[in-house]
Amino acid sequence: MKRRQFSQAALASMALSAATVSAQPAPYQEGIEYISLDKRVPTDAGKGKIEVIEFFWYSCPHCNAFEPRFANWVKALPKDVEVKRVPVRFRDDFEPQQRMYYVLEALDKVEALHGKLFQAIHVEKQNLGSAEALALWADKNGIPKAKFVELYNAFGVVTKAKRAHQLQEAFKVQGVPALGIGGRFYTDGSLSGSMERALQITDYLLAEIRKGR
Repeated sequence: MKRRQFSQAALASMALSAATVSAQPAPYQEGIEYISLDKRVPTDAGKGKIEVIEFFWYSCPHCNAFEPRFANWVKALPKDVEVKRVPVRFRDDFEPQQRMYYVLEALDKVEALHGKLFQAIHVEKQNLGSAEALALWADKNGIPKAKFVELYNAFGVVTKAKRAHQLQEAFKVQGVPALGIGGRFYTDGSLSGSMERALQITDYLLAEIRKGR
């Protein structure tokens, strides 16, 4: 084959390949397995970073089961992804555990006590749904009760709890655990079929955001 003929054939082949690639369906179905938000949610991620939010509730058995898998997934994330945990409040009696998370955050105790609190509730079967019960648990785990109460009622913790509820509403969270991606996408176990698949969808959406979607 002459050079000119080869070039023309090569261009035709490349065009066909591009058409084939573009015609391939997306691996996940928008509107079914994940949702694109009608209104983007501002994120706290730094420049060049993508924020992933995990919505959770300490007393949720599904969140407890998901926590070890999510923690391992977080460890393997590239540096352009920032993860934020957001405790939900579907009812008023969720608020004590919601504030509890922000007390741990204020004391830089999330890594030490986040998983331990899940274990206390789901493995040890402790009833930790009230502020008083959480204060006693905190005291037994290295946070003096007086310090816990002070932070629990502090303006910063109360404000963060309110902000968490606003984020929950903005992402239209229907159940937990759930994931918000880049302030633009939402998925959970019900939409995706499982939380393992939800993480795969999140990886896909992170890649799409990097491409400029």
